[in-house]
Amino acid sequence: MNQSKKRKNRVVSLRFKTVAVIIIAALILSAIAVTISYNVYSDTMDDHYKTLTSNLAKTAASQLDPEALVRYYNEVKQIGEYDEEKYQNDENYRAGYDAKANALKDDDYLRMLNILFDIKDSNGITYLYVQKLDGDECTYIMDADTSSEQCQLGTTHGVSGPTKETEHPEEGIPAFITNDTYGWLCTSMEPVRDSNGTPVALVGVDVSMDDIMQDRADYLRSVIIFMGIAVIALTALILFGIVKALIRPINQLSDAARSFIQDRDSEQKSGSAISKLNIRTGDEVETLCDSVKQMERDINSYITNLTAVTAEKERIGAELNVATQIQADMLPRIFPAFPDRKEFDLYASMDPAKEVGGDFYDFFLVDDDHIALVMADVSGKGVPAALFMVIAKTLIKNRAQLGESPAEILKNVNEQLCEGNEAELFVTVWLAVIEISTGRGLAANAGHEHPVIRRADGKYELVIYRHSPAVATMEGIMFREHPFEMHPGDRLFVYTDGVPEATNADNELFGAERMLEALNRDPDASPEELLHTVRKEIDAFVGDAPQFDDITMMSFCYNGAPRVKELKLEAADENLGRVLEFVDGELEALECPRKTQMKIDVAVEEIFVNIAHYAYKPETGLALISIETQPDTKRVTITFRDWGVPYDPLAKPDPDVTLSAEERQIGGLGIYMVKKSMDDMKYEYVDGQNVLTIVKDPE
Repeated sequence: MNQSKKRKNRVVSLRFKTVAVIIIAALILSAIAVTISYNVYSDTMDDHYKTLTSNLAKTAASQLDPEALVRYYNEVKQIGEYDEEKYQNDENYRAGYDAKANALKDDDYLRMLNILFDIKDSNGITYLYVQKLDGDECTYIMDADTSSEQCQLGTTHGVSGPTKETEHPEEGIPAFITNDTYGWLCTSMEPVRDSNGTPVALVGVDVSMDDIMQDRADYLRSVIIFMGIAVIALTALILFGIVKALIRPINQLSDAARSFIQDRDSEQKSGSAISKLNIRTGDEVETLCDSVKQMERDINSYITNLTAVTAEKERIGAELNVATQIQADMLPRIFPAFPDRKEFDLYASMDPAKEVGGDFYDFFLVDDDHIALVMADVSGKGVPAALFMVIAKTLIKNRAQLGESPAEILKNVNEQLCEGNEAELFVTVWLAVIEISTGRGLAANAGHEHPVIRRADGKYELVIYRHSPAVATMEGIMFREHPFEMHPGDRLFVYTDGVPEATNADNELFGAERMLEALNRDPDASPEELLHTVRKEIDAFVGDAPQFDDITMMSFCYNGAPRVKELKLEAADENLGRVLEFVDGELEALECPRKTQMKIDVAVEEIFVNIAHYAYKPETGLALISIETQPDTKRVTITFRDWGVPYDPLAKPDPDVTLSAEERQIGGLGIYMVKKSMDDMKYEYVDGQNVLTIVKDPE
């Protein structure tokens, strides 16, 4: 019962999709047909009405006396300027103006007006009038209208619409169609010309198109109904054929496929439902059925073989997952690695080409003033390289922590790795030990890639020199080492050959030049951001090509040891000059901008004066001022210490600076200004000392 219901729902779903596609296609075609038909009909009727309106305007213009129109226009202008607002709102003004205008209407005027009325009434014209263009205004000369909206001789209105947009409106306005408060109108204006052919006035004809617009709507409705009936009939016909020729055989094939899956899941595990089908449609559906039958036979055979292989692969996969995790755990992955050390910053990453790889990096403190950096690449891939990598990494770190130089480390590790190296694996190594306080270091390169260095405010460049052989190639090798020196702001970038040798689908290498371009794209980026940028560039270059080699990178930024100076003196007003001189001397050595120096001086003066006045009151005592400057970041940290009464200046609420000086409470404004001008400010009471620290970053 459930299977039958599911099958019915599936058939309805397929029919629905078929009907939906047919209806959508039919609706699109119908919409196109209706649109074209309606537009052709509408354009034909619009052209007819425009021609009719233009001809009526020309006919009316031919019945008028141009000289008389000019005379009426000139005379009406002499009776005074027309004021539309008064005409609409002042009955006395309106009556007086109409009387003056009517006095100008002689027999010729009334004769021509009657002619216009005859033309209007006999041709179903809605509005018929004569105007004279006068700059941006039109002056009515005649208006064949008996309603209250009749425009009197001499009344004016502003020029707008096509009249205003036409380059020479006095030559006539081509027929146009509008829809406003008067309804749908087709309007045309034709000139009345004198004996010299000069236009002296415009005859305007407005013909109502409300009826034709209703006809258009009726026409559109009829076409839509007809097309709807056609779509329904066509859909039913096509659906009947599709159900018989396509949907029914597909449903049979679908049911058989489901039975095949259920048979495979059952204890029987035979899976032969598709082979029992007998579909004879003589088209692609029959071919599909034969192909699926063959697929059923192949799947049965494949599943039998796959079952035996899967168990073995799962065992190997589980072991590889453990190996991958072990290898990843051996590499330092927590960053920042040394959060308390501000003298340097570093970041490293390793992406193996397989589950486990032969690349590795390492960094560790040899002692409080020396850090070791290691970048290495074991020959080969997979598990053998990973095992060799573990041994090499452990030996290098052990020898380095004994205090040996890079050359001595590689020499001793080489001797140990050559023992019993039946697989003949070797490892290229770049190893450096840097003195943190001075930036001086020693480096040894055993067949590894050239390192990249960037001096402060410079660009990343390759450091090319002669290398020693790789480690574990042969016994008794002596390794070269060379000294180098890093200054605040200098950076190192080391990597394995997986970076420059990354290959795209065209077998083109990423190369050292592209690597340097990626590094110099944002040279001031943090080590982590720098590595992300390079990896992003590699991925964009490689595209969908597979990764053939491990990609390992490390970036090291030397910030330099901070400079710290202290001044201890009596907390008294007369010593303020010495304090400012002490602070300014350190700021000038840091090349601090004058604007920033002034802000720091104001803050130092406020804090020192507060200590002098309040810390030991009424006695005096000592104050210790220490200033720490960071050469690479230009950050300035100043700490004030005194042994006076405990007092936290930050605990007091900030004054309301929106109030006037008379309304504000006395005090607190100086510390408030310090807080606003500094980037950080904190207070603590430690071992009987008031400790107030201010920090200012470069602007």
